[in-house]
Amino acid sequence: MFIDPLYLLAMVPGMALSMWASHRVKSTFRKYSEVSARSGMSGAEAARDLMRSAGISHVRVERTDGFLSDHYDPSEKVLRLSPDVYDGRSLSALGVAAHEAGHALQDATNYGPLTFRSLMVKPAGFGSQAGMYVAMAGMLFQVPALTWLGIILFSAFLVFTLVTLPVEFNASSRAVQVLVDSGMITTDEAPHTRKVLNAAALTYVAAAVSALLQLLYLLMRAGILGGRDED
Repeated sequence: MFIDPLYLLAMVPGMALSMWASHRVKSTFRKYSEVSARSGMSGAEAARDLMRSAGISHVRVERTDGFLSDHYDPSEKVLRLSPDVYDGRSLSALGVAAHEAGHALQDATNYGPLTFRSLMVKPAGFGSQAGMYVAMAGMLFQVPALTWLGIILFSAFLVFTLVTLPVEFNASSRAVQVLVDSGMITTDEAPHTRKVLNAAALTYVAAAVSALLQLLYLLMRAGILGGRDED
């Protein structure tokens, strides 16, 4: 079976970065899961208190299955925390819970990047699955319009990964600051909590880099960059 070396060149760095980022966030989370927060609060309690102090009373906090499956759903106005975060009373648990609560605060204040990311969810999901195949079909059958359609579809996924970065970094910065200001963690606990959130941010950076490399591959394979002919 023929494997395009250019495709491997584009994919391998992104895959390696993603694997490293995934390992880093898991190991950092586990490390600081062993460090109890002096406040003794659980992740669920911290999330509820942070939203309550911000005047947000319409967002539910629920337990969800999985490891690090924590997320805020702006469409349903629900903040879902994994068991380790929902019940945990560690610096990791409080950091992740506050980060997700930060997304609820973004939503409540109509934070632009979050609103835009929400609009991009469906186009990005479709583009990530179909874009590569459509573009490759266009090149295989020498149909430039189809190639461009695939590239545009995949570009929607890249835009989604890029706009995710300010959303996630903003939520993390809000999280650490509000945890300290509220007394849920102390100033000397803040650097450890920040390490957990910085490690988590690496996964989003890795996703953006991987998507960018794949788009560059399509552009080069189509001859749009680098003068490579379609074949």
